[in-house]
Amino acid sequence: MLKKHTIQELIERFEKEGVDTVEIFGWVHRERGSNKMKFVVMRDSSTTIQCVINKAVVGDEKFAVADKVRLEASLKIVGTIKKDDRAPGGYEVSVSDFEVVGESVDFPLGKDQTRDFLDSNRHLTIRTSKMVNIMKIRSTYVQARDMFFIQEGFYRFDTPIMQPSQSEGGADLFEVKYYDKKTYLAQTWQLYGEAAVFGLEKVYNMGPTFRAEKSNTSRHLSEFWMAEMEAAWWDLHDVSEFAKRELKFCIQAVIDKNKKELEALGQDVEKLQEMVSKEWKTIKYKEALEILKEKAGMEVEYGKDLRTVEEEELMKHFDVPVVVTHYPKDIMAFYKPADPEFPNEALCFDLLAPSGYGEVVGGSQRDLDIEEMGKFLERDGEDLEDYQWYFDLRRYGSVPHSGYGVGIERMIRWICGLENIKDAIPFPRTVTRFKP
Repeated sequence: MLKKHTIQELIERFEKEGVDTVEIFGWVHRERGSNKMKFVVMRDSSTTIQCVINKAVVGDEKFAVADKVRLEASLKIVGTIKKDDRAPGGYEVSVSDFEVVGESVDFPLGKDQTRDFLDSNRHLTIRTSKMVNIMKIRSTYVQARDMFFIQEGFYRFDTPIMQPSQSEGGADLFEVKYYDKKTYLAQTWQLYGEAAVFGLEKVYNMGPTFRAEKSNTSRHLSEFWMAEMEAAWWDLHDVSEFAKRELKFCIQAVIDKNKKELEALGQDVEKLQEMVSKEWKTIKYKEALEILKEKAGMEVEYGKDLRTVEEEELMKHFDVPVVVTHYPKDIMAFYKPADPEFPNEALCFDLLAPSGYGEVVGGSQRDLDIEEMGKFLERDGEDLEDYQWYFDLRRYGSVPHSGYGVGIERMIRWICGLENIKDAIPFPRTVTRFKP
């Protein structure tokens, strides 16, 4: 049983070539009927179309089968397509024959179901129109990112998921038994990406990332996908400007390919296009504190990281993403170096999305001072022996280099205007959920 065309392709063939005989393979999206007619809205990965099964055409025995067809049954339908403005989508198929490929009895999903129920049945929820639209956009975004880095002359570089040392601190690690030893699930690709730049110079990757944060909010996942890059000879300005270009490229690809899906999710495509076309500003952490004080009356003590509430308030004063640089050195990860001109500031950046979506990119120039990095690692209780391989990168022909990571689910949540980040990934993993 070979499916030759999607429903959308069949509609386009009819419009361009007048080919009206069709074979449709798909699933029942909606159904209703009487004792003489059965109306079935069929869906596949491309779109939906109404199919009419007439008892007088298919016969009593076949119609009895059709009468029992319910939501999410899979069918093969043969018939003729015609334009009908009264039908959902503007086209209709008069069915001459059909076959039930897979029955569906008492499909459990319906209206007004709880978040927990939908997540517990995620293997079925991903069929819904909303989730299909989100996953299409996610696919476009990720594929566009690959295209962007290929065009920019980067090499894809894959690294271990099980790692002996981490870059973001020990408290948020998932420990894994490794034979008679222990290791950890990856918090980031970065340390290994840094190793690669001394041979390949410009590398990128996307892979699963794990953070054992006990935060059960609409913004947190325990497993998510991080899209990272690293480049030799780049400084903070180079890397932060490159991040803007990457995001603009990928968002534009989504606008070009997924206008229908964005609109179905309630997104204003023109507003999104306008945002991509504008300049995205860069400000310093100190300037962000001044904006919060002057425009929002928020006193944030210097030296404190920007929390969600401060990020949301700051972004109320911008209609485009903003890069914030030079966060306080003392609260940054060990590999983020001090600015030589301002030693209490780190050469790092976050890119914040507007409309309350917060940080979507984090990056920095990388520290080359082994002694300085060792001080911060010891402060955080880390064993310096675990990082000797990383320090070797500074001992043998080190060069300035920089990189960043993009939270794919955060980007998809923002682009799609989602309330909950759990909808930005096919099967969410959180502090309370690790199945299905």
